[in-house]
Order: sequence, then C-alpha cells, then structure tokens
Amino acid sequence: MEQLYVIYGTEHFLMKQAYEQIIRRALSDEEREWNVSTYDCEETPIEVALEDAETLPFFGERKIVIVKQPYFLTAEKGKEKVEHDVKRLEAYIDKPAPFSSVMFVGSYEKLDERKKVTKALLKKAHVIVAKPLNEKELKQWVKGQCQIDDDAIDVLLALAGTDLATLANEIEKLMLFAEGRSITADDVRLLVSRTLEQNVFVLVEQIAKRNITDALQTLQDLLRQNEEPIKLVALLASQFRLIYEVKELMKTGYGQQQIASMLGVHPFRVKMAASYAGGFSEQQLMHILYDLAETDYALKSSATDKQLLLQLFFLKLQR
Repeated sequence: MEQLYVIYGTEHFLMKQAYEQIIRRALSDEEREWNVSTYDCEETPIEVALEDAETLPFFGERKIVIVKQPYFLTAEKGKEKVEHDVKRLEAYIDKPAPFSSVMFVGSYEKLDERKKVTKALLKKAHVIVAKPLNEKELKQWVKGQCQIDDDAIDVLLALAGTDLATLANEIEKLMLFAEGRSITADDVRLLVSRTLEQNVFVLVEQIAKRNITDALQTLQDLLRQNEEPIKLVALLASQFRLIYEVKELMKTGYGQQQIASMLGVHPFRVKMAASYAGGFSEQQLMHILYDLAETDYALKSSATDKQLLLQLFFLKLQR
C-alpha cells in the first residue's frame, strides 16, 4: 500500500473503481466501517483531513483518508469558501503517516504542475489518471469485467452506449443470466434495453439508409412510450449536427481520435457519426438541420398536433 495516491480525471466511474479497489485491498469489511474517512475540500480545510491521517487507526493497522475535490492542486479557484493550509500539506507530503493512505480524488482534466504542492505530491504519490476510454480500451474494459464474446461487445456498446456506469449495470445483469458461461450477442439483445439516445441512433441509421418507413415505425414506438417530441427533435438535431461536424473535419484531414478530442465527445460516437456521414451530402445535412429547427419552433409555438409535426419532418426526408 502506498501512503499517498492521486486519482483524477473526467471519467468518474473509473475514478471510483480505482479508489474502491485500493480500499478493498487494504481493509476488510469490518475495518472499512471504522477506518475510512472522506473530506470535501470545498467544505473542509485540508488540515482537518491531515490531522485525521496522523491519528492512529481506532481498529486495525491501517486507515484510509479520501480527500475529494482538492482544487488547490489545479489552476481552479474553487468556491473560495474554505482556506487551506497548503504549507501544512507540503510538510505532510514530505513525511506522511506510515499507517495511513491519503487519496486525493478530483474531477479534473489536468492538475497545475507549476504549483509547488502539486509538483511535490505528484513526485511522491501513486498517480492514476481516469480519462475517457477510446474504442479499443472500452472493449478491453468490458472484457475485463466479464466473459463475453467479441460480437456481443459490439452489440452491447450499440445498445447501451459508452457510459461506464450504465455498462457496469448491464454487465452485472448479463452475468447473472449467463450463469458462468460466455455472454453472447443474443443474450445482449434479449436483456439490454435501448436508452432513448440509442433509439435516436437507430432513427439516424434508418434515415441514413433512407428507410423512412422503418424510421416512422421507430418514431411511433417511441411516442407510444410517451417520449417527449421536443426532446426527440433536440436529440436528432444533436446527432445530425455531430454528423455534419465530423464530415467537415474529416474532409480537412483530421482522424477520428483527433475529432473526438476537438469536439469533446467519445471516440465511439465519432466513429458512428463517420459511418453515417457518407450517406449525406453537406447540403442534405444542412437541409435536415434547418427542417429540425423549423420543427422545433413549430412544436413550441404551434397548436398543431405534435406527433403530426414530427411525422411531417420524416416525410420531408423523402424529398
């Protein structure tokens, strides 16, 4: 066990998974109840957490102190409601308590290594960066959670999306159903329900393939599930805007990974958008975005039946 850990990044599920694994390795269930403390730096001074870390464990031989949102390690100013004795932290980093593990956990894309305290901590601590996974890493992560066929992973990502917390819940359900055998694509299709966003992906795919009849049927299914028409239009607009942006950036020579970084979206979404982009010209995409904007305005301002307005938008796609 290390005495100092730094766990930061934008993938919250991976951060939680990382510090939970450390806790499980260090403490039994009985010890955890007594020997894990959590402090939020936006509410509590860092010296309070350090005093806890320097106090002998009440039960067992080791204790863990979790320090959340240590904004003083970044360029952020935080809420400025709490004053932190950074010099006290620097002294602790130089000589940490041998019976404690202090974990600094923050939802930050990067830390400010120009700061003396950050530089000292990163030099001494075990550092874990929880960044969004690319498609290859995502598939490897799924394989690390369960026994699953390769084609089943593709179906799982298509149906459940790329959010790790959602995937973890679906994987747990699939493992219980599979009872020790490898999870198959049929298992995934049987048990995993599409999110609204994934159903919108299906709509976009049907539109890209000019299967307007199928798209209208999918639309009717969603409306029967009481999905709000305005929300459906907003999600469709978001998807077609992404397809347009991906198409434009690919035309200028950018790769999918670069585009994902530039647009701030998951690489898997860029891959899906790129696969649809070839089915549309730039002019067609602009027409679709214009029609969606018109439909959105009509939904919010017109007394016309909302379902009819949505159907009219899909019929325009046959032009």
